[in-house]
Amino acid sequence: MAWDSVMHDCCGTMSANSLTATYSAPKSTQVFSSSLPALPSDPSRQDVQGKTAYLSALRSQATEMQNDVNTFLTQKMEEDKAAESGSAKKKAQEEKEEEMYGEEDPENDG
Repeated sequence: MAWDSVMHDCCGTMSANSLTATYSAPKSTQVFSSSLPALPSDPSRQDVQGKTAYLSALRSQATEMQNDVNTFLTQKMEEDKAAESGSAKKKAQEEKEEEMYGEEDPENDG
């Protein structure tokens, strides 16, 4: 499992910006992406109010993305637990059958 998080074009051309996080695992990949407002490309037009609005949007999008990532990871953990539980039950049943080979099983005999 690997995570990459990137904020594209943060401080370069100031064109359309995006906040991106990528989850990579052997069996799946999930990309989380969110658009951010663009700052004017002319530094003289980047006033405090514009920068403050940009940072506010960045913080809001980062928080929202964190919630999305947490929801995704919780779902993956539940899927993993269910898969492990299923294989553990199957293994326990197989072990029980091996122990009782040739004997009657009182639980299954009515």
